[in-house]
Amino acid sequence: MMKTIEQNNMETVSAFIESFWNQSDMDSTDQFLSPGYQEYSYQSKEGLKQFALTILGAFPDKHYTVEQMIAQGDKVLVRMGVKGTHTGMFFGNSPTGNTIDVTLYRQYRVTDGKITEHRGWIDMVTMWRQIRGG
Repeated sequence: MMKTIEQNNMETVSAFIESFWNQSDMDSTDQFLSPGYQEYSYQSKEGLKQFALTILGAFPDKHYTVEQMIAQGDKVLVRMGVKGTHTGMFFGNSPTGNTIDVTLYRQYRVTDGKITEHRGWIDMVTMWRQIRGG
């Protein structure tokens, strides 16, 4: 049975999340992101990698879990959770050993199996509160 465009797009996004965010394979951007990729949360493809490396350095055990994924046409909306332990520097904050459990949303646009656009939102207020142990 033929897969819908939406099913294919969700598979692409799921594979990217697993490879890039969970396996920390920074080079997977070459495989998953289009040449003209537009990044609306971290300025650029390089900015996206820098942010991912910052998270990896601060929370080496971090794990992203997809909680909900909705696709319509070329758009894929994802609600995720990220959990991790603050054991490295995070934007000038020394390790606290505190754990984070934070919700984030990502919206992707997918064309011909490549991610062409991303914008995201993360609950930084909760994250900072959890890091500070407040």
